[in-house]
Amino acid sequence: MKIRIEGPFIKLGQAIKAAHLVSNGAEAKEVIQNGEVQVNGETEVRRGRKLVPGDRILYKGQTVEME
Repeated sequence: MKIRIEGPFIKLGQAIKAAHLVSNGAEAKEVIQNGEVQVNGETEVRRGRKLVPGDRILYKGQTVEME
């Protein structure tokens, strides 16, 4: 799956919500803080991590690429 970024970046919490990997912001915060989300192959625990085109999210076997 791919997400088109409107602007220079999108925050990680917003991106996993936009990709429908979680249902709301509270769930996004929880899974990120629990270390369940990877960005570019590394575990990320910052919900405000800025993603730019080319970055990839991995969560529960789902990969989402920013474009």
